[in-house]
Amino acid sequence: MLRRFSSLLSISPLDGRYKSQLSGLNEILSEAGLIKNRIRVEVSWFLHLAKSGIIRDSQGKEIFLTPDDISKLENLWKNFTISAAEWVKDKEKVTNHDLKAVEYYIKSHSHLKQHSEYFHILCTSEDINNLAYSLMFQQSVKDILLPTLNTLYVKLENLSCKYALVPMLSRTHGQPASPTTVGKEMANFAYRVKRQIKSLENINLTGKCNGAVGNFNVHIVTYPGLDWMQISKSFIESLGLSYNPYTTQIEPHDLVSELCGLVSLLNTILLDFSRDMWGYISLGYFKPLIKDSEVGSSTMPHKVNPIDFENAEGNLGVANALLQHLQHKLPISRFQRDLSDSTALRNVGVALGHSLLSYKSLLKGLDKLTVNQELLSNELNEHWEILAEPVQMILRKHHCDQPYELLKAHTRGKGNLNEEQYKTMINAIASEAKLDKIVISELLSLKPSNYIGLAGELAKGLKNH
Repeated sequence: MLRRFSSLLSISPLDGRYKSQLSGLNEILSEAGLIKNRIRVEVSWFLHLAKSGIIRDSQGKEIFLTPDDISKLENLWKNFTISAAEWVKDKEKVTNHDLKAVEYYIKSHSHLKQHSEYFHILCTSEDINNLAYSLMFQQSVKDILLPTLNTLYVKLENLSCKYALVPMLSRTHGQPASPTTVGKEMANFAYRVKRQIKSLENINLTGKCNGAVGNFNVHIVTYPGLDWMQISKSFIESLGLSYNPYTTQIEPHDLVSELCGLVSLLNTILLDFSRDMWGYISLGYFKPLIKDSEVGSSTMPHKVNPIDFENAEGNLGVANALLQHLQHKLPISRFQRDLSDSTALRNVGVALGHSLLSYKSLLKGLDKLTVNQELLSNELNEHWEILAEPVQMILRKHHCDQPYELLKAHTRGKGNLNEEQYKTMINAIASEAKLDKIVISELLSLKPSNYIGLAGELAKGLKNH
């Protein structure tokens, strides 16, 4: 019989097979992480009201909190434990309400018993929940996803520089095309990834704390004459979030939707990269580093498979299926609220978890590869027909009649050309078009390996963009 809490009993692979790879993220986005952040918001709201002189003791005096009082309250979330989370979950079995269980936990564990009814005062559950989720998602991006993505970017940037001048046959529509370099192809993806990283760095999630339908109804009745919009704004900004003044009972999740869209686009870029790398490996452009202890197939001993890029592709697909649903679902809620966003929000962490797995798989896969420069060189030497492009352009420059059609007749559908066949073709064209010796010499000096344009400069100049 398996142990009760064995990861082997987990339905989700995030909590089973891949659990060890998600250290840090699971602490933030788990149920325990949600409870912790709910406590943080509840305590912070109490402290904000006390500091503002709004809530008072039984004698009508402002509540004076010592530094020790504040520290003890903040430690309810800063020193949060699994035992504390279990206390809340046990209480939830009685209340059948997760947020009320959090309120009871704070009241039970706070040393300020005389002020306990001020915890959760003026709040609806969503005032706490929306802020807790925004804190969780913002921390996940800042502390976990972005450092991993920046590591991936640096890896691509280094590969761009290292292989900036290693020529490689391009393939458009899967067919041989004008050469590029390995470094330039890495730079293409690095640049795209960097743009999305910058967008993620700049996103700042929003929050609300304005009551049951977003109008401060109970605030105005209970404590009239106060600037509740400013009080709410300053509280939310003190948490590092942006203030949303116009909401219903729920914060409309537009920025969480935007976050899902940004991560989804980033994942789509990396899905493109994963498939290209898979293809390059299958063509032999990259060689995998082999560990003698590993097995590639249960029946075929020779196999060395691109499993890290395949794993990344699979996880990116799962992540994007969720992210794209969340992006379109979260901004929609019936009238002043329905509960459909609740279960959806709980799955943002699942989407980010699969995203993080894919980023780590790509890093792992890239660390296992070396460029097969010999194969790349040999392949270019088998495809001199790709020089038809520069040849016809040079002929245009020298006013040759119908150069495109001339090269088309000599190359299209004719198969590969080697160096000798290319030179034979040039001599034939020279005779047909009556070319000057200078032009002929220019055409014969062309090589697939040096027909790379500014690919090298672009690859090396990535840091400047």
